[in-house]
Amino acid sequence: MAMRQTPLTCSGHTRPVVDLAFSGITPYGYFLISACKDGKPMLRQGDTGDWIGTFLGHKGAVWGATLNKDATKAATAAADFTAKVWDAVSGDELMTLAHKHIVKTVDFTQDSNYLLTGGQDKLLRIYDLNKPEAEPKEISGHTSGIKKALWCSEDKQILSADDKTVRLWDHATMTEVKSLNFNMSVSSMEYIPEGEILVITYGRSIAFHSAVSLDPIKSFEAPATINSASLHPEKEFLVAGGEDFKLYKYDYNSGEELESYKGHFGPIHCVRFSPDGELYASGSEDGTLRLWQTVVGKTYGLWKCVLPEEDSGELAKPKIGFPETTEEEIEEIASENSDCIYPSAPDVKA
Repeated sequence: MAMRQTPLTCSGHTRPVVDLAFSGITPYGYFLISACKDGKPMLRQGDTGDWIGTFLGHKGAVWGATLNKDATKAATAAADFTAKVWDAVSGDELMTLAHKHIVKTVDFTQDSNYLLTGGQDKLLRIYDLNKPEAEPKEISGHTSGIKKALWCSEDKQILSADDKTVRLWDHATMTEVKSLNFNMSVSSMEYIPEGEILVITYGRSIAFHSAVSLDPIKSFEAPATINSASLHPEKEFLVAGGEDFKLYKYDYNSGEELESYKGHFGPIHCVRFSPDGELYASGSEDGTLRLWQTVVGKTYGLWKCVLPEEDSGELAKPKIGFPETTEEEIEEIASENSDCIYPSAPDVKA
């Protein structure tokens, strides 16, 4: 029986959502942080999209955001030439790290003791968060602005991407191990620790490489320019989104396209699977985040599977349920959170 995707729509941002990241699974569930050009990164409950808080303090667009593994700290990268570290429980700003240009990317080590940053000044910086007054270690070698920088191989190595290159660095020696060159702009990069897989998107391509050697594993071509892709934790599926407003889901092993649907009312800038693989989140030029079920029809989070009447010929539709609400209220909320949130595409300023 066909099941229709019913995404949860998370509103609150007033400009395009350009980055998002999930925490690991904690005793309190898992969490989602979003970076937005409105300068106000937001923290949400990962499985429901419920807003928890907004980190206030940046004076420009926020280009990158991340959470540490246990969701006790957040870090953000912004156009105000700073990266900030936050207490993700209280929302308090813990430190501001001054840079010489726009900061695009931030990533914690697994023990949360170090923060890696990268941006328009082409330098990678490593900050010791236990010594905030100390100067950061710097790694040079990129020839254009850094878009993404990630710790890998248990923090022994660093992966970084600028416009058309991806580089692998040794943390101990601060030297380049290997690089990949592309003939077009690299739009995103994701690192999967289990199996040491690197996911890179450029043009219409979604490429998988070994994070240890940078050797190619496989690649897929999408029907449109892709801005972001994410591999399922169990490596069964991958999802991708880009310039045609659509989300695509592929079988990772066969490369078969399993689903595609219009996900947003503007280009999709970022997409990531949750740590349990039950859902994925997308962020768009339209200013919203949306949460999508990996397997449609499962009862999970706010989704409650309701089967239609026998032989009615209708599509089965997962219902979005809330505790202690009447049927009428549930219908109203479900319609608000459906893929028909706007009667027509809204005007969005870039």
